[in-house]
Amino acid sequence: MSMFQKIVFVVPAALYLAACAHAPAPSPAPPTGPPAAGAPSLPAPNPSHDVKRYSKVIGWAEGQTPRAPEGFQVSRFADGLRNPRWIYVLPNQDILVAEASSEFKDDEDRKEAQASGKAQSQNLGNSANQITLLRDANGDGKPEVREVFLSGLRQPLGMVLVNGQFYVANTDGVWRYPYKTGETTLRARGEKILSLPAGGYNNHWTRNLLANADGSRIYVSVGSASNIGEHGMDEEKRRANILEIHPDGSQERIFASGLRNPVGMGWAPGTQTLWTVVNERDNLGDNLVPDYLTRVQEGGFYGWPYAYFGANEDPRLAGEQPALVKKTLVPDVPLGSHTASLGLAFYDQKAFPAKYQGGAFIGQHGSWNRSELSGYKVVFVPFQNGKPSGEPEDFLTGFIAHREKAEVHGRPVGIAVLPDGALLVADDSSNTLWRVAPRK
Repeated sequence: MSMFQKIVFVVPAALYLAACAHAPAPSPAPPTGPPAAGAPSLPAPNPSHDVKRYSKVIGWAEGQTPRAPEGFQVSRFADGLRNPRWIYVLPNQDILVAEASSEFKDDEDRKEAQASGKAQSQNLGNSANQITLLRDANGDGKPEVREVFLSGLRQPLGMVLVNGQFYVANTDGVWRYPYKTGETTLRARGEKILSLPAGGYNNHWTRNLLANADGSRIYVSVGSASNIGEHGMDEEKRRANILEIHPDGSQERIFASGLRNPVGMGWAPGTQTLWTVVNERDNLGDNLVPDYLTRVQEGGFYGWPYAYFGANEDPRLAGEQPALVKKTLVPDVPLGSHTASLGLAFYDQKAFPAKYQGGAFIGQHGSWNRSELSGYKVVFVPFQNGKPSGEPEDFLTGFIAHREKAEVHGRPVGIAVLPDGALLVADDSSNTLWRVAPRK
């Protein structure tokens, strides 16, 4: 019987108490799978779980690349960047790369953050706070133009062009700039159209942007300031949400809530359905809680911080919000626990084989709160008629160099589909963009 043929109910309180005293035996692998009518079978929560296994980035040797399935070739599109985190393709095919990272005052600050579980990336330091433009005019997979498109930002991530205006999401707000097709550097003065809450839990500084088809609405993803609201819910106002605004920043409303750290967003091809990937909570066990890919229902509540993956109450907040626990929606596709699933791109081109067309590619940045590494790869979820139709499968692997030593070559995160049908993957820890294309 598939794990998705089992319906899971709220774990009884007695199991919560037992889990506090005895960690459950680890499953062979964290839950992953196709969509389901109910939740996947999950282990009992273990609130005493306190594992920190950080990866060490060793980089890629000359000529070494990640591995794609047979029939594809992987090449180095650009390197020497400064924590390339996110990718956006302009209508004229120019490629924009947001270069940003967690900001620490000094090495002691970084070490303290890592020791407390607040830092996932080994490529830390002063954030570049800029967007770089790459132009591959002749389509040979090697950009001839490389310019700083926009600088002086504050931890930028999401980018979108709407009605001739370029928008960028800094950690503390959304800015808008006039844009002319072909510009390699933005020189016009921008304006801040929306302030956003910043600070808090260090991993959740990222803010993503997505516009609807007619450009009348922009969606803004804002992660939580904490793991489970342990510093009080006052600092969580307007966080763990996907917000909706008009292009001038007005009419803000919460489109969906209870999403601990939604980063990647996209529209399933041929539909008006918004999807997101969510980085779930820590310290409940090696195999809890699964990150997930889900359609985003308007007004939907997805559990954080009181419940997870449906009405599974977090034992650390037992009894606090029973009504919210009861209304928690079950996400569509679990992606494995602690995988740090962040990047999302739907394949809307024709160059890849038919099985990939319309499906979702997801960048998994990789675990730190698990005794064995998980994530550190790009996975693919097939779709048919705008809905998931199969289990997640590995697509771009080889990022883990030595599993026992917790050594990795790099960490994939943002993903973009290029107009020629190739896939571009941001490997922020090795400062590289990888290009994946059908082998000629």
